[in-house]
Amino acid sequence: MHAMPAVQPPDRHASAMPLRLLRRLVEVRPGEAGALLAGFGYFFCLLCGYYLLRPLRDALGLVGGPGQLQWLFTATFIVMLLLVPVFGLLAQRWPPRRFVAVIYRFFALNILGFGALFAAGVEELAAARVFFVWISVYNLFVVSIFWSVLAEHFSSEQGRRLFGFIAAGGTAGALAGPALAALLSGMGVAWLAVLAALLLELALQCCQWLQRMAPGSAQATLRRQPLGGQVMAGARLVWREPYLRGIVGYLLLHSFASTFLYFEQGRIVAASLADTAARTRLFATADLAVSCLSLLLQVAVTGRLLRRFGVVAGLLLLPAAGMAAFAAIAMWPTLAVLVAAQSLRRAVDYALSRPAREVLFTVLTREAKYKAKSVIETVVYRGGDALSGWLAAMAASTGIGFGGVALLWLAPSAGWAVLSAWLARRQERLAAAGIEQATIQPGAAMPAIRSADEKPTP
Repeated sequence: MHAMPAVQPPDRHASAMPLRLLRRLVEVRPGEAGALLAGFGYFFCLLCGYYLLRPLRDALGLVGGPGQLQWLFTATFIVMLLLVPVFGLLAQRWPPRRFVAVIYRFFALNILGFGALFAAGVEELAAARVFFVWISVYNLFVVSIFWSVLAEHFSSEQGRRLFGFIAAGGTAGALAGPALAALLSGMGVAWLAVLAALLLELALQCCQWLQRMAPGSAQATLRRQPLGGQVMAGARLVWREPYLRGIVGYLLLHSFASTFLYFEQGRIVAASLADTAARTRLFATADLAVSCLSLLLQVAVTGRLLRRFGVVAGLLLLPAAGMAAFAAIAMWPTLAVLVAAQSLRRAVDYALSRPAREVLFTVLTREAKYKAKSVIETVVYRGGDALSGWLAAMAASTGIGFGGVALLWLAPSAGWAVLSAWLARRQERLAAAGIEQATIQPGAAMPAIRSADEKPTP
């Protein structure tokens, strides 16, 4: 639904040489280069700012000991629950262009506030816990909104070709962020916070550039309108729609695997490295490795893989990578194996599975793309983190080692693979049935859609 129009002003001003270079990297068609570059820059600035602060979050999360992580995950889930109605209210009353700006600038002010707290030398344990919870909330909200904007402006077919390259913008930002953090670490956390806030504002400017890509079209007129509906419409859509519930199941299984591996990571790192500085360096190094591998895959593999095999290939790779990581860490629970296994799994997620997962949302209505997607990727995802955090703590208390958990994970992994195949088939049927506008035609009338599982009104 709501594909980009065929002719965009930015393309007319682009020189031939940069366009030829771009087309060697990605299958970009006439009228798409402006939106593609806006999306790339948007994600670059977003993740560059986040990765300036992420190594600090992971290190501060261990200040109270790895046994406290389940409480931090639970607190994050509670904060998400409180914020969902606020997001629903903003989306009900304002169009995306306005409420996205409000949310991003609110988070930018939060970043500056934390910078001031750390500069003032507030009590470390309390500040560390609040910061861990806040940045977990911040990351999910701003990234979820990013993908919602892309799902509104790109079709399913475009997503398969272009989302991998756009995701590479985020990976480049994830590379630049830790590098900037290392380069500017002597300036103190407060200045890093200022830089992160500026990058978030730059991300917003790229977002607004992308939102202006279709001037005068029927889609642009629609996008200037509020989403309307009810404040809790996102939760109702998730409850009602089998397709959305399937996405929920996929993300919950992803969350369970990620959380169990994260807890084992915390245990191994806490036992191997004694101080916060050493842990921060390790997490920054791991992030660098993940970003390099992800960037390589996104530029060279993702678009070709999704075009050739469809979203099913990207979706299936994540359960396979998760199972491989469980097996490797269970057999060789060392710091080196942990870093290698986690880095490979995260790279597969960011480079291949995440773009494929986001294509699933391109066949939804505007309301579902923002409201339902926000519920799924904030409350559901962090709810899965909280639940799996407590399950991991219970497994440890009953003497079930990580090897036992890896064996127990075999059956859920098989179910995860089956669910991936079902979601891919369902997405293809919805796209083919005309739930989204399949051809890129400026000013074309959009079909009347009520839900993801209804056929378009004739």
